[in-house]
Amino acid sequence: MAQPKAKDFAGKMAELEQLVAQLEAGELSLEESLKAFEGGIRLIRDCQNKLTQAEQKVSQLIEDNGQLTEAPLSPPTSTE
Repeated sequence: MAQPKAKDFAGKMAELEQLVAQLEAGELSLEESLKAFEGGIRLIRDCQNKLTQAEQKVSQLIEDNGQLTEAPLSPPTSTE
């Protein structure tokens, strides 16, 4: 039974994890594996697009003295 398409990032990631588990289990036929792989590729592309959009939005929201500046989204390093 086909699952309804996930609409949000978390739902797509959960669906992708489920597809990976099915593929890793090795219990799918070749045709089913190919369909699962194709679906996984679509989900990966969708998630990558969402992440790129979010990154662009964050970059636009970070401002320094009225000028748009980009800042890395990594945690600060400790100074020990």
